[in-house]
Amino acid sequence: MRKFYWYISTFFRKHGVVVLASVIGAILLFSVFLPFVIQRINFKAKKYIGVVGVYTIDSLPAEVQEKLSNGLTRLSEDGSAVGSLAERWTVEDEGKTYRFLMRQNILWQDGKPVVPEDLNYNFKDVQIITNPNEIIFKLKDPFSPFPTVLAKPVFRKTTEPYLFFFTRPKIIGTGQYQLQHYDEREGGGRLTEVTIEGPENVMVYRFYVTEADAIAGFERGEVDQLPNFSNPSTLADWPNIKIQKNLDLSTYLGVFFNLNDDTFRSRELRLALNYATEKPIDDTRASDPISPMSWAYAEVSKLYDYDRERAIELLLSPNGIPQVPLKFTLTTTTNFITEVERIRAGWIEIGNEASEVCLRTTDIKDKNLCENLKMEIAVSVNNFPDTANFQALLIGQTVPPDPDQYPLWHSGQPTNFTRFRNTRIDSLLERGRQTDDQRRRIEIYTDFQQFFSEDPPVIFLRYLDKYTISRH
Repeated sequence: MRKFYWYISTFFRKHGVVVLASVIGAILLFSVFLPFVIQRINFKAKKYIGVVGVYTIDSLPAEVQEKLSNGLTRLSEDGSAVGSLAERWTVEDEGKTYRFLMRQNILWQDGKPVVPEDLNYNFKDVQIITNPNEIIFKLKDPFSPFPTVLAKPVFRKTTEPYLFFFTRPKIIGTGQYQLQHYDEREGGGRLTEVTIEGPENVMVYRFYVTEADAIAGFERGEVDQLPNFSNPSTLADWPNIKIQKNLDLSTYLGVFFNLNDDTFRSRELRLALNYATEKPIDDTRASDPISPMSWAYAEVSKLYDYDRERAIELLLSPNGIPQVPLKFTLTTTTNFITEVERIRAGWIEIGNEASEVCLRTTDIKDKNLCENLKMEIAVSVNNFPDTANFQALLIGQTVPPDPDQYPLWHSGQPTNFTRFRNTRIDSLLERGRQTDDQRRRIEIYTDFQQFFSEDPPVIFLRYLDKYTISRH
Protein backbone atom coordinates (compact mmCIF):
# COMPACT_ATOMS: atom_id res chain seq x y z
CA MET A 1 0.00 0.00 0.00
CA ARG A 2 2.83 2.35 0.92
CA LYS A 3 4.57 1.46 -2.32
CA PHE A 4 1.41 2.24 -4.29
CA TYR A 5 1.05 5.59 -2.52
CA TRP A 6 4.72 6.35 -3.30
CA TYR A 7 4.18 5.67 -7.03
CA ILE A 8 1.03 7.84 -7.14
CA SER A 9 2.54 10.76 -5.25
CA THR A 10 5.69 10.64 -7.37
CA PHE A 11 3.60 10.61 -10.55
CA PHE A 12 1.54 13.64 -9.52
CA ARG A 13 4.61 15.58 -8.39
CA LYS A 14 6.10 15.01 -11.80
CA HIS A 15 2.99 15.23 -14.03
CA GLY A 16 0.38 16.93 -11.83
CA VAL A 17 0.19 20.14 -13.89
CA VAL A 18 -0.36 18.18 -17.09
CA VAL A 19 -3.06 16.01 -15.48
CA LEU A 20 -4.86 19.04 -14.02
CA ALA A 21 -4.76 20.86 -17.35
CA SER A 22 -6.06 17.75 -19.11
CA VAL A 23 -8.99 17.41 -16.70
CA ILE A 24 -9.95 21.08 -17.08
CA GLY A 25 -9.61 20.81 -20.86
CA ALA A 26 -11.80 17.70 -20.92
CA ILE A 27 -14.47 19.45 -18.85
CA LEU A 28 -14.48 22.42 -21.20
CA LEU A 29 -14.44 20.15 -24.25
CA PHE A 30 -17.41 17.99 -23.27
CA SER A 31 -19.50 20.53 -21.38
CA VAL A 32 -18.99 23.66 -23.49
CA PHE A 33 -17.11 23.30 -26.75
CA LEU A 34 -18.64 20.09 -28.14
CA PRO A 35 -22.25 21.15 -27.44
CA PHE A 36 -21.38 24.51 -29.02
CA VAL A 37 -20.09 22.77 -32.16
CA ILE A 38 -22.85 20.15 -32.30
CA GLN A 39 -25.45 22.87 -32.00
CA ARG A 40 -24.06 24.46 -35.15
CA ILE A 41 -23.68 21.24 -37.14
CA ASN A 42 -26.94 21.12 -39.00
CA PHE A 43 -27.83 19.09 -42.04
CA LYS A 44 -30.96 21.06 -42.90
CA ALA A 45 -30.97 23.13 -46.07
CA LYS A 46 -29.64 26.64 -45.52
CA LYS A 47 -30.81 29.84 -47.16
CA TYR A 48 -28.60 32.94 -47.11
CA ILE A 49 -30.70 36.09 -47.35
CA GLY A 50 -29.58 39.72 -47.67
CA VAL A 51 -31.54 42.39 -45.80
CA VAL A 52 -31.05 46.16 -46.02
CA GLY A 53 -31.25 48.20 -42.82
CA VAL A 54 -29.78 48.75 -39.39
CA TYR A 55 -31.17 46.30 -36.82
CA THR A 56 -30.48 45.06 -33.30
CA ILE A 57 -31.61 41.95 -31.44
CA ASP A 58 -34.45 44.06 -30.02
CA SER A 59 -35.49 45.44 -33.43
CA LEU A 60 -35.32 42.58 -35.91
CA PRO A 61 -36.77 42.95 -39.43
CA ALA A 62 -40.52 42.33 -39.56
CA GLU A 63 -40.14 39.22 -41.75
CA VAL A 64 -37.77 37.66 -39.18
CA GLN A 65 -39.98 38.59 -36.24
CA GLU A 66 -43.01 37.03 -37.91
CA LYS A 67 -41.17 33.73 -38.39
CA LEU A 68 -39.98 33.68 -34.78
CA SER A 69 -43.18 34.59 -32.98
CA ASN A 70 -46.77 35.84 -33.01
CA GLY A 71 -48.63 38.84 -31.68
CA LEU A 72 -51.83 39.05 -29.73
CA THR A 73 -53.42 39.74 -33.12
CA ARG A 74 -52.44 39.33 -36.74
CA LEU A 75 -53.33 41.34 -39.82
CA SER A 76 -55.64 40.06 -42.54
CA GLU A 77 -55.20 41.01 -46.21
CA ASP A 78 -57.39 44.11 -45.87
CA GLY A 79 -55.38 45.40 -42.89
CA SER A 80 -57.92 44.54 -40.20
CA ALA A 81 -56.85 42.76 -37.01
CA VAL A 82 -57.91 39.19 -36.20
CA GLY A 83 -57.03 36.98 -33.25
CA SER A 84 -53.67 35.23 -32.90
CA LEU A 85 -52.31 34.63 -29.38
CA ALA A 86 -55.52 36.29 -28.25
CA GLU A 87 -58.70 34.35 -29.00
CA ARG A 88 -60.87 37.49 -29.01
CA TRP A 89 -61.17 40.91 -27.45
CA THR A 90 -63.73 43.44 -26.32
CA VAL A 91 -63.68 47.23 -26.28
CA GLU A 92 -64.97 49.01 -23.19
CA ASP A 93 -65.07 52.42 -21.54
CA GLU A 94 -65.91 54.26 -24.79
CA GLY A 95 -62.87 52.91 -26.60
CA LYS A 96 -60.31 53.44 -23.82
CA THR A 97 -60.15 49.85 -22.51
CA TYR A 98 -59.21 46.76 -24.53
CA ARG A 99 -59.68 43.34 -22.91
CA PHE A 100 -57.91 40.42 -24.67
CA LEU A 101 -58.76 36.80 -23.85
CA MET A 102 -55.69 34.59 -24.32
CA ARG A 103 -55.79 31.27 -26.16
CA GLN A 104 -55.17 28.23 -24.00
CA ASN A 105 -52.20 25.85 -24.22
CA ILE A 106 -49.90 28.21 -26.11
CA LEU A 107 -46.22 27.47 -25.39
CA TRP A 108 -42.99 29.38 -25.78
CA GLN A 109 -40.34 27.62 -27.84
CA ASP A 110 -38.63 26.35 -24.66
CA GLY A 111 -41.84 24.60 -23.57
CA LYS A 112 -43.00 27.11 -20.96
CA PRO A 113 -46.66 28.19 -21.14
CA VAL A 114 -47.38 31.66 -22.47
CA VAL A 115 -49.01 33.70 -19.70
CA PRO A 116 -50.21 37.32 -19.86
CA GLU A 117 -47.44 38.40 -17.46
CA ASP A 118 -44.86 37.42 -20.09
CA LEU A 119 -46.10 40.05 -22.57
CA ASN A 120 -44.02 43.09 -21.74
CA TYR A 121 -45.23 46.14 -23.64
CA ASN A 122 -43.60 49.55 -23.31
CA PHE A 123 -46.60 51.67 -24.21
CA LYS A 124 -46.65 55.27 -23.05
CA ASP A 125 -49.72 56.31 -21.04
CA VAL A 126 -51.16 52.76 -21.12
CA GLN A 127 -52.01 50.84 -17.95
CA ILE A 128 -51.64 47.07 -18.35
CA ILE A 129 -53.52 44.66 -16.06
CA THR A 130 -53.09 40.88 -16.26
CA ASN A 131 -54.91 37.90 -14.79
CA PRO A 132 -54.50 34.17 -15.60
CA ASN A 133 -56.50 34.34 -18.85
CA GLU A 134 -56.61 38.00 -19.84
CA ILE A 135 -54.48 41.02 -20.54
CA ILE A 136 -56.22 44.38 -20.25
CA PHE A 137 -54.99 47.67 -21.71
CA LYS A 138 -56.36 50.93 -20.32
CA LEU A 139 -55.60 53.82 -22.67
CA LYS A 140 -55.59 57.49 -21.82
CA ASP A 141 -57.63 58.30 -24.94
CA PRO A 142 -59.63 56.18 -27.39
CA PHE A 143 -57.46 54.69 -30.14
CA SER A 144 -59.33 52.45 -32.57
CA PRO A 145 -56.20 51.17 -34.45
CA PHE A 146 -54.89 49.66 -31.18
CA PRO A 147 -55.58 45.99 -32.13
CA THR A 148 -53.42 46.39 -35.26
CA VAL A 149 -50.53 47.64 -33.08
CA LEU A 150 -50.69 44.37 -31.14
CA ALA A 151 -50.03 42.37 -34.31
CA LYS A 152 -46.33 42.94 -33.71
CA PRO A 153 -44.81 39.62 -32.53
CA VAL A 154 -44.00 39.30 -28.83
CA PHE A 155 -40.92 37.68 -27.26
CA ARG A 156 -39.72 36.50 -23.87
CA LYS A 157 -36.24 37.76 -23.09
CA THR A 158 -33.61 35.56 -21.50
CA THR A 159 -29.83 35.07 -21.77
CA GLU A 160 -27.54 32.53 -23.44
CA PRO A 161 -23.86 31.55 -22.97
CA TYR A 162 -21.47 33.56 -25.09
CA LEU A 163 -17.70 33.13 -25.65
CA PHE A 164 -17.56 30.44 -22.93
CA PHE A 165 -17.50 32.74 -19.90
CA PHE A 166 -20.04 35.44 -20.83
CA THR A 167 -23.76 35.74 -21.47
CA ARG A 168 -25.79 37.89 -23.83
CA PRO A 169 -29.50 38.55 -24.55
CA LYS A 170 -31.62 35.96 -26.29
CA ILE A 171 -35.26 36.09 -27.37
CA ILE A 172 -37.75 33.22 -27.32
CA GLY A 173 -40.91 33.31 -29.40
CA THR A 174 -43.94 31.19 -30.21
CA GLY A 175 -43.38 30.67 -33.96
CA GLN A 176 -42.12 27.74 -36.03
CA TYR A 177 -38.61 29.20 -36.29
CA GLN A 178 -36.22 29.65 -33.35
CA LEU A 179 -33.35 32.05 -32.98
CA GLN A 180 -30.20 29.93 -33.28
CA HIS A 181 -27.35 32.43 -33.43
CA TYR A 182 -26.56 36.08 -34.11
CA ASP A 183 -23.49 38.24 -34.65
CA GLU A 184 -23.11 41.92 -33.80
CA ARG A 185 -20.70 44.59 -34.93
CA GLU A 186 -18.44 45.64 -32.08
CA GLY A 187 -19.69 48.68 -30.24
CA GLY A 188 -23.34 49.54 -30.70
CA GLY A 189 -24.99 46.14 -31.02
CA ARG A 190 -25.80 46.49 -34.74
CA LEU A 191 -26.55 43.07 -36.20
CA THR A 192 -24.42 41.68 -39.02
CA GLU A 193 -26.00 38.21 -39.15
CA VAL A 194 -28.93 36.28 -37.66
CA THR A 195 -29.56 32.55 -38.00
CA ILE A 196 -33.00 31.07 -37.38
CA GLU A 197 -33.97 27.39 -37.58
CA GLY A 198 -37.30 25.94 -38.63
CA PRO A 199 -38.68 22.43 -38.99
CA GLU A 200 -37.28 21.97 -42.49
CA ASN A 201 -34.56 24.57 -43.08
CA VAL A 202 -32.19 27.12 -41.62
CA MET A 203 -32.30 30.76 -42.70
CA VAL A 204 -29.22 32.97 -42.37
CA TYR A 205 -29.94 36.70 -42.65
CA ARG A 206 -27.01 38.99 -43.43
CA PHE A 207 -27.46 42.74 -43.05
CA TYR A 208 -26.30 45.59 -45.28
CA VAL A 209 -26.66 49.35 -44.91
CA THR A 210 -27.79 50.04 -48.51
CA GLU A 211 -29.19 48.08 -51.44
CA ALA A 212 -25.92 48.66 -53.30
CA ASP A 213 -24.03 46.99 -50.42
CA ALA A 214 -26.43 44.04 -50.47
CA ILE A 215 -26.10 43.61 -54.24
CA ALA A 216 -22.31 43.63 -53.84
CA GLY A 217 -22.70 40.94 -51.17
CA PHE A 218 -24.82 38.90 -53.58
CA GLU A 219 -22.14 39.25 -56.24
CA ARG A 220 -19.50 38.04 -53.76
CA GLY A 221 -21.59 34.98 -52.95
CA GLU A 222 -22.38 36.01 -49.35
CA VAL A 223 -26.13 35.65 -49.91
CA ASP A 224 -28.31 33.79 -52.39
CA GLN A 225 -31.52 35.80 -52.09
CA LEU A 226 -32.44 39.49 -51.89
CA PRO A 227 -36.14 39.97 -50.99
CA ASN A 228 -38.19 43.17 -51.35
CA PHE A 229 -35.64 45.16 -53.38
CA SER A 230 -36.64 48.31 -55.22
CA ASN A 231 -34.35 47.64 -58.19
CA PRO A 232 -32.55 44.50 -59.42
CA SER A 233 -29.77 46.77 -60.75
CA THR A 234 -26.93 44.99 -62.58
CA LEU A 235 -28.16 41.58 -61.41
CA ALA A 236 -30.92 41.72 -64.05
CA ASP A 237 -28.30 40.83 -66.67
CA TRP A 238 -26.77 37.92 -64.77
CA PRO A 239 -27.27 34.34 -66.01
CA ASN A 240 -29.00 31.80 -63.76
CA ILE A 241 -30.72 34.53 -61.76
CA LYS A 242 -34.43 34.45 -61.00
CA ILE A 243 -36.15 37.82 -60.53
CA GLN A 244 -39.72 37.88 -59.23
CA LYS A 245 -41.60 41.18 -59.44
CA ASN A 246 -44.56 42.03 -57.20
CA LEU A 247 -46.59 45.23 -56.99
CA ASP A 248 -46.56 46.55 -53.43
CA LEU A 249 -49.94 48.22 -52.88
CA SER A 250 -48.86 49.45 -49.46
CA THR A 251 -46.03 51.64 -50.80
CA TYR A 252 -46.51 54.46 -53.29
CA LEU A 253 -44.16 56.84 -55.07
CA GLY A 254 -45.03 60.51 -54.79
CA VAL A 255 -43.69 64.05 -55.00
CA PHE A 256 -44.10 65.66 -51.58
CA PHE A 257 -44.13 69.45 -51.22
CA ASN A 258 -42.81 71.39 -48.24
CA LEU A 259 -45.69 73.77 -47.58
CA ASN A 260 -43.53 75.88 -45.27
CA ASP A 261 -41.42 76.82 -48.29
CA ASP A 262 -42.53 80.08 -49.91
CA THR A 263 -42.52 78.49 -53.38
CA PHE A 264 -45.15 75.85 -52.60
CA ARG A 265 -47.56 77.83 -50.48
CA SER A 266 -49.39 78.55 -53.74
CA ARG A 267 -52.19 76.01 -54.18
CA GLU A 268 -52.38 76.90 -57.86
CA LEU A 269 -48.72 76.03 -58.42
CA ARG A 270 -49.04 72.66 -56.67
CA LEU A 271 -52.13 71.74 -58.70
CA ALA A 272 -50.49 72.94 -61.91
CA LEU A 273 -47.48 70.71 -61.28
CA ASN A 274 -49.86 67.83 -60.52
CA TYR A 275 -51.59 68.24 -63.89
CA ALA A 276 -48.18 68.63 -65.56
CA THR A 277 -46.95 65.27 -64.26
CA GLU A 278 -47.58 62.12 -66.28
CA LYS A 279 -48.97 59.14 -64.35
CA PRO A 280 -49.46 55.49 -65.30
CA ILE A 281 -52.75 54.58 -66.95
CA ASP A 282 -52.88 51.00 -65.61
CA ASP A 283 -53.47 49.43 -62.18
CA THR A 284 -50.06 50.54 -60.92
CA ARG A 285 -51.29 54.13 -60.60
CA ALA A 286 -51.62 55.52 -57.07
CA SER A 287 -54.13 58.25 -56.30
CA ASP A 288 -54.78 58.07 -52.59
CA PRO A 289 -52.96 57.95 -49.23
CA ILE A 290 -54.94 54.83 -48.21
CA SER A 291 -54.02 51.49 -49.78
CA PRO A 292 -56.58 50.03 -52.22
CA MET A 293 -56.26 46.80 -50.23
CA SER A 294 -57.64 48.48 -47.11
CA TRP A 295 -61.17 47.88 -45.85
CA ALA A 296 -61.54 51.69 -45.69
CA TYR A 297 -60.52 52.45 -49.27
CA ALA A 298 -63.09 54.25 -51.42
CA GLU A 299 -62.78 55.44 -55.02
CA VAL A 300 -63.73 59.03 -54.27
CA SER A 301 -60.43 60.87 -54.66
CA LYS A 302 -60.09 63.48 -57.38
CA LEU A 303 -57.76 62.32 -60.14
CA TYR A 304 -55.24 64.70 -61.68
CA ASP A 305 -54.74 63.19 -65.11
CA TYR A 306 -52.05 64.74 -67.27
CA ASP A 307 -53.55 67.96 -68.70
CA ARG A 308 -51.21 70.57 -70.21
CA GLU A 309 -53.95 73.13 -70.82
CA ARG A 310 -55.26 72.91 -67.27
CA ALA A 311 -51.72 73.20 -65.87
CA ILE A 312 -51.04 76.36 -67.90
CA GLU A 313 -54.44 77.78 -66.96
CA LEU A 314 -53.62 77.40 -63.25
CA LEU A 315 -50.18 78.96 -63.69
CA LEU A 316 -51.74 81.98 -65.41
CA SER A 317 -54.51 82.42 -62.83
CA PRO A 318 -54.35 85.56 -60.62
CA ASN A 319 -52.89 83.58 -57.72
CA GLY A 320 -50.74 81.36 -59.93
CA ILE A 321 -48.25 83.75 -61.48
CA PRO A 322 -45.26 83.99 -59.11
CA GLN A 323 -43.93 87.37 -58.11
CA VAL A 324 -40.37 86.00 -58.16
CA PRO A 325 -38.70 83.49 -60.54
CA LEU A 326 -39.68 79.86 -59.96
CA LYS A 327 -36.45 78.32 -58.65
CA PHE A 328 -36.44 75.23 -56.45
CA THR A 329 -34.75 71.87 -55.84
CA LEU A 330 -36.32 68.48 -56.45
CA THR A 331 -34.72 65.86 -54.20
CA THR A 332 -34.84 62.08 -54.57
CA THR A 333 -32.87 58.88 -53.96
CA THR A 334 -30.65 56.91 -56.33
CA ASN A 335 -33.55 54.53 -57.06
CA PHE A 336 -35.59 57.21 -58.83
CA ILE A 337 -33.03 59.19 -60.85
CA THR A 338 -34.66 58.39 -64.20
CA GLU A 339 -38.10 59.31 -62.89
CA VAL A 340 -36.96 62.58 -61.33
CA GLU A 341 -35.32 63.70 -64.58
CA ARG A 342 -38.50 62.95 -66.53
CA ILE A 343 -40.62 64.94 -64.05
CA ARG A 344 -38.16 67.83 -64.07
CA ALA A 345 -38.18 67.99 -67.88
CA GLY A 346 -41.97 67.97 -67.98
CA TRP A 347 -42.27 70.78 -65.44
CA ILE A 348 -39.69 72.94 -67.24
CA GLU A 349 -41.52 72.41 -70.53
CA ILE A 350 -44.86 73.45 -69.00
CA GLY A 351 -43.25 76.51 -67.41
CA ASN A 352 -41.73 77.62 -70.71
CA GLU A 353 -45.02 77.14 -72.53
CA ALA A 354 -46.93 79.04 -69.82
CA SER A 355 -44.43 81.90 -70.14
CA GLU A 356 -45.06 82.12 -73.91
CA VAL A 357 -48.84 82.05 -73.44
CA CYS A 358 -48.47 84.73 -70.77
CA LEU A 359 -46.70 87.04 -73.23
CA ARG A 360 -49.46 86.55 -75.83
CA THR A 361 -52.50 87.00 -73.61
CA THR A 362 -54.08 90.40 -73.12
CA ASP A 363 -55.40 89.49 -69.64
CA ILE A 364 -51.97 89.92 -68.02
CA LYS A 365 -50.80 93.51 -68.11
CA ASP A 366 -47.43 93.17 -66.38
CA LYS A 367 -45.47 91.15 -68.93
CA ASN A 368 -42.38 91.20 -66.72
CA LEU A 369 -44.07 88.54 -64.58
CA CYS A 370 -44.21 86.12 -67.52
CA GLU A 371 -40.49 85.42 -67.24
CA ASN A 372 -41.04 84.16 -63.66
CA LEU A 373 -42.98 81.17 -65.01
CA LYS A 374 -39.83 79.69 -66.55
CA MET A 375 -38.83 77.13 -63.94
CA GLU A 376 -35.24 76.60 -62.79
CA ILE A 377 -35.24 73.19 -61.17
CA ALA A 378 -32.15 71.68 -59.60
CA VAL A 379 -32.01 67.95 -58.80
CA SER A 380 -30.46 66.60 -55.62
CA VAL A 381 -29.85 62.85 -55.23
CA ASN A 382 -29.15 61.38 -51.79
CA ASN A 383 -29.14 57.90 -50.29
CA PHE A 384 -31.16 59.14 -47.33
CA PRO A 385 -33.16 62.31 -48.10
CA ASP A 386 -33.62 64.74 -45.23
CA THR A 387 -37.37 65.16 -44.68
CA ALA A 388 -36.66 68.10 -42.39
CA ASN A 389 -34.91 70.08 -45.12
CA PHE A 390 -36.37 69.93 -48.63
CA GLN A 391 -38.54 71.83 -51.11
CA ALA A 392 -39.95 69.05 -53.30
CA LEU A 393 -39.17 65.42 -52.53
CA LEU A 394 -39.70 62.35 -54.75
CA ILE A 395 -39.71 59.30 -52.47
CA GLY A 396 -41.62 56.13 -51.69
CA GLN A 397 -44.06 56.24 -48.78
CA THR A 398 -45.36 53.18 -46.93
CA VAL A 399 -48.88 53.38 -45.57
CA PRO A 400 -49.90 51.65 -42.33
CA PRO A 401 -52.28 48.64 -42.40
CA ASP A 402 -54.92 50.64 -40.55
CA PRO A 403 -56.35 53.62 -42.48
CA ASP A 404 -55.34 55.96 -39.65
CA GLN A 405 -53.24 58.70 -41.29
CA TYR A 406 -52.93 60.89 -38.19
CA PRO A 407 -49.11 60.83 -37.82
CA LEU A 408 -48.46 61.83 -41.45
CA TRP A 409 -51.13 64.45 -42.14
CA HIS A 410 -52.40 65.94 -38.86
CA SER A 411 -51.13 69.51 -38.45
CA GLY A 412 -50.06 68.94 -34.84
CA GLN A 413 -47.73 66.02 -35.54
CA PRO A 414 -43.93 66.40 -35.92
CA THR A 415 -43.99 63.47 -38.37
CA ASN A 416 -46.10 65.58 -40.77
CA PHE A 417 -43.01 66.46 -42.80
CA THR A 418 -44.91 68.33 -45.55
CA ARG A 419 -46.28 70.75 -42.87
CA PHE A 420 -49.76 70.16 -44.28
CA ARG A 421 -52.46 72.09 -42.40
CA ASN A 422 -56.18 71.62 -42.91
CA THR A 423 -58.68 71.93 -40.04
CA ARG A 424 -61.26 69.70 -41.74
CA ILE A 425 -58.67 66.97 -42.31
CA ASP A 426 -57.47 67.33 -38.70
CA SER A 427 -61.02 66.82 -37.45
CA LEU A 428 -61.59 63.74 -39.61
CA LEU A 429 -58.28 62.19 -38.54
CA GLU A 430 -59.07 62.78 -34.87
CA ARG A 431 -62.52 61.21 -35.16
CA GLY A 432 -61.22 58.32 -37.28
CA ARG A 433 -58.89 57.08 -34.55
CA GLN A 434 -61.41 57.62 -31.75
CA THR A 435 -64.31 55.74 -33.36
CA ASP A 436 -64.43 52.00 -32.81
CA ASP A 437 -67.37 51.17 -35.09
CA GLN A 438 -65.91 50.10 -38.45
CA ARG A 439 -68.90 51.25 -40.51
CA ARG A 440 -68.62 54.72 -39.02
CA ARG A 441 -64.87 54.71 -39.65
CA ILE A 442 -65.46 53.88 -43.31
CA GLU A 443 -67.65 56.98 -43.59
CA ILE A 444 -65.00 59.12 -41.91
CA TYR A 445 -62.14 57.89 -44.10
CA THR A 446 -64.25 58.22 -47.24
CA ASP A 447 -64.66 61.91 -46.37
CA PHE A 448 -60.95 62.12 -45.58
CA GLN A 449 -59.96 60.76 -49.00
CA GLN A 450 -62.36 63.06 -50.82
CA PHE A 451 -61.38 66.28 -49.03
CA PHE A 452 -57.67 65.44 -48.98
CA SER A 453 -57.68 65.05 -52.76
CA GLU A 454 -58.99 68.59 -53.28
CA ASP A 455 -55.71 70.16 -52.16
CA PRO A 456 -53.13 67.38 -51.79
CA PRO A 457 -49.62 68.21 -50.55
CA VAL A 458 -48.32 65.30 -52.62
CA ILE A 459 -48.50 64.21 -56.25
CA PHE A 460 -49.44 60.52 -56.21
CA LEU A 461 -47.65 58.63 -58.99
CA ARG A 462 -47.60 54.86 -58.78
CA TYR A 463 -47.34 51.88 -56.46
CA LEU A 464 -43.83 50.53 -56.24
CA ASP A 465 -42.60 47.23 -57.58
CA LYS A 466 -40.70 45.03 -55.18
CA TYR A 467 -38.23 42.47 -56.50
CA THR A 468 -37.05 39.19 -55.03
CA ILE A 469 -33.72 38.20 -56.56
CA SER A 470 -32.38 34.67 -56.14
CA ARG A 471 -29.99 32.19 -57.69
CA HIS A 472 -31.36 29.21 -59.57
